Amino acid sequence: MSDVIHLTTEAFHKVSSHQNPVLIDFWAPWCGPCRMQGPILDEVARTAGAKALVAKVNVDEEPLLAGQFGVQSIPTLVVLKDGRIQSRMVGVQSAHALLAALQQAGA
Repeated sequence: MSDVIHLTTEAFHKVSSHQNPVLIDFWAPWCGPCRMQGPILDEVARTAGAKALVAKVNVDEEPLLAGQFGVQSIPTLVVLKDGRIQSRMVGVQSAHALLAALQQAGA
């Protein structure tokens, strides 16, 4: 998969146990740094291809999901593998850093 998916609480269970690593970006449309992270996330999704799933969660629309992950600042990026958090990053991250985190998780 090469597109960033928009994740909801209802759909979360489908990706949380995905066989490949999952990168989740917790963001909001009013957040300037989050808007900067968007194109980088698109690049990561294209580069990772089928090796990883890349998703975004709008914290305003999905506060329970953001709370479940203890998101206090945005953007917060989390890499999951087998439903477990492998890494957590806060603030704008480079494509290189995100791809390295995915690779470390097994992508």
